Amino acid sequence: MPNIKIFAGNSHPELAQRIAQRLGTEPSKVVLKKFANQETCVEIGESVRGEDVYILQSGCGEVNDHLMELLIMIHACKIASAERVTAVIPCYPYARQDKKDKSRAPISAKLVANMLSVAGADHIITMDLHASQIQGFFDIPVDNLYAEPAVLKWIKENIQNWRDCTIVSPDAGGAKRVVSIADRLNVNFALIHKERAIANEVERMTLVGDVNNRTAIIVDDMADTCGTVVKAAEKLKEAGAKCVYAVMTHGVFSGPALNRLMESPIEAIVVSNTIPQHEKIARCPKIQVIDISSILGEAIRRTHNGESISYLLKNIPL
Repeated sequence: MPNIKIFAGNSHPELAQRIAQRLGTEPSKVVLKKFANQETCVEIGESVRGEDVYILQSGCGEVNDHLMELLIMIHACKIASAERVTAVIPCYPYARQDKKDKSRAPISAKLVANMLSVAGADHIITMDLHASQIQGFFDIPVDNLYAEPAVLKWIKENIQNWRDCTIVSPDAGGAKRVVSIADRLNVNFALIHKERAIANEVERMTLVGDVNNRTAIIVDDMADTCGTVVKAAEKLKEAGAKCVYAVMTHGVFSGPALNRLMESPIEAIVVSNTIPQHEKIARCPKIQVIDISSILGEAIRRTHNGESISYLLKNIPL
C-alpha cells in the first residue's frame, strides 16, 4: 500500500501539523515562495512517486494566492507520478458564489471546482460547504464533512443549561442545519427571516419562534463581517433571550467584524480552526475555538485505508 504524504500550503500550517501528528507522521517537505514578479513557485522536496498525497490548503487570508498555490501543488504532485492526489480544503474558497442570483453573475464556486479537477485532484475533502450542492460541481468524489458533532460536544460541555436553550438560524438557508442540531439536543429551534438591500448589508429581520427567558444559540456556517449575527443577537435580546451564543464553522472575521462582536450582546462566538484564529483571539476575547483536526485526520486515515467515512458525519473520532 502506498504511504501517506501530507503537504501543507501557506494558509494553515498549524492545522496540517496537528493532522499529521494524529496520523503519526510529519508534514512532507515543500518550499513555497514567490518570484520577484510575484508568481508562485512550488518545489516538492521529496519523492511522491506511487504515493497517496494529501494537500491541505484552506480558503482564507490571501484567498487567490492560496488557491493558486494549491493548484500548482496538485499539478506538481500529479506530474511527479503520485498515485492519488487529494485536496483537503477545510474552508472552500468562493463557496458563496454558488448560483446565478442576478443577471451576468458568475458561478465562481463551479469555476474553482473545474480548476481543481483540471489541475489533477482525484478527490476533495472539505468541511461544511456553504451549499452542499457544490459537491455536484465536481466529477470527482467530494467528502463534505460536518463540524456538527464537535459543535454538539461544545454545547453540552460549555453551556450549563443547554437543555433550556433554543437553536437559532440567522437566515432561512441555514434552517436544515439548525433543525438537525436541535433534534439531536432535543430542544426547540427558531428562525430569523432577513431581507438584504445590498450584499453584506441586512435591512430587516423577523424572528419566528420563542426565545423568551431562554439561552439562544445562533448556528451558521460562516462568520464574515458579522453584521447578520450581531443584528440577530440584538433581535433575540429584544425578544427576551437570557443570553446569546453564536457557533460558526468558519470564522472569517473580515472588515469591522471584531469591533462589532465586542460591542454586541453575544457572550461568546465559537468557531472551528478551519481558518487560523490566533491574531483574532488576541483582538477579541469573545472568540473561542473548536479543534476539528481529529475529524479531518480520521477522514484522511479512512480514505487512505479505503474505509467508510459516514461515521464521521455524526460522531467525533476518539
